[in-house]
Amino acid sequence: MERYSSTVPQITSSSSRLFWCLLFLVLLFETTTNALVKLPTNKTIPAIIVFGDSIVDAGNNDDITTTLARCNYPPYGIDFDGGIPTGRFSNGKVPTDIIAEEFGIKPSIPAYLDPNLKPEDLLTGVTFASGGAGYVPFTTQLAGGISLSQQLKLFEEYIEKLKEIVGEETTKFIIENSLFIVICGSNDITNTYFALPSVQRQYDVASFTTLLANEARSFAQRTVAGGPTRNCVARFNDATKLYNAKLFANLDSLSRTLRDKTLIYVDIYDSVLDIIIHPQQYDFLVVDRGCCGTGLIEVAGLCNNFTAEVCPKRYDYVFWDSFHPTEKTYRIVAAKYFENYDYVLWDSFHPTEKTYRIVAAKYFESILDKL
Repeated sequence: MERYSSTVPQITSSSSRLFWCLLFLVLLFETTTNALVKLPTNKTIPAIIVFGDSIVDAGNNDDITTTLARCNYPPYGIDFDGGIPTGRFSNGKVPTDIIAEEFGIKPSIPAYLDPNLKPEDLLTGVTFASGGAGYVPFTTQLAGGISLSQQLKLFEEYIEKLKEIVGEETTKFIIENSLFIVICGSNDITNTYFALPSVQRQYDVASFTTLLANEARSFAQRTVAGGPTRNCVARFNDATKLYNAKLFANLDSLSRTLRDKTLIYVDIYDSVLDIIIHPQQYDFLVVDRGCCGTGLIEVAGLCNNFTAEVCPKRYDYVFWDSFHPTEKTYRIVAAKYFENYDYVLWDSFHPTEKTYRIVAAKYFESILDKL
């Protein structure tokens, strides 16, 4: 089989095992709201619409019996409202819940497939995300979840439901002015590329990350392992950093063709890495294992009330299970985003000088790493 390669240099690092990618597509509109985050005058967000993987899945996988990527059972959700497991891969809220809370939209973003979803819930946004999903279709097939293309079909269904509730004009207003969030990519790298030798024979790291970045750009257009010791896995993180750099370049190019929209790329890799390297600054005590069970292998089905005990002090832990962070970690990462929210863009299209300097510095850091 032909193996695709690229001349893009490989970046080396000994950093964290987290390999997330976060993409914000922000569409602002005219109205007012009572929010904790200060938006420009007469600007607010009517709804938050979410696509992606387990980081922002709120229970869409709950009734999919063919997948192991679900967690609608204790101890998941132990710190969520009422201590009820909802299908969120965390002890409490996930990032998009916190973002909705900070914007003053609603306390949490419900799963679109939640059987208890009310019509009024649709007006302020839902999540279509599915545990195990990836940009590469085969990634989701492996996990048995809801692919991104299927998530888009559910989104189309969601639009029709909105029209039935509030009419076509209001639906158009909501869709054109909402905040769209996509969190995806980690499963492609960990579960598809590094877990399957057949994929590694077909692609090298550079060409596979290019494939991911191109798939991410395409999706944006369509929407408008630490091992048993939990040590850092440099090759995973190198691939993630390379992918993030390519994704940023692709989205920058795309944003130039979408002048009536605002694309904001937010790489939370460094935020989580800083927490792991400097846990004391964030009042954490444990960074090398999760709170559930041994914290080394427990995730989804292995994290349960029968075979895995939960740590008594969850606020001491960066990770909830062997892969997903605790709500406390999510809140810190979200706060870091909001701290810089007013300063990412200078106008509706161009970043501030500060943003340009940060991007340039990261580029030169990657070059220096090779010297």
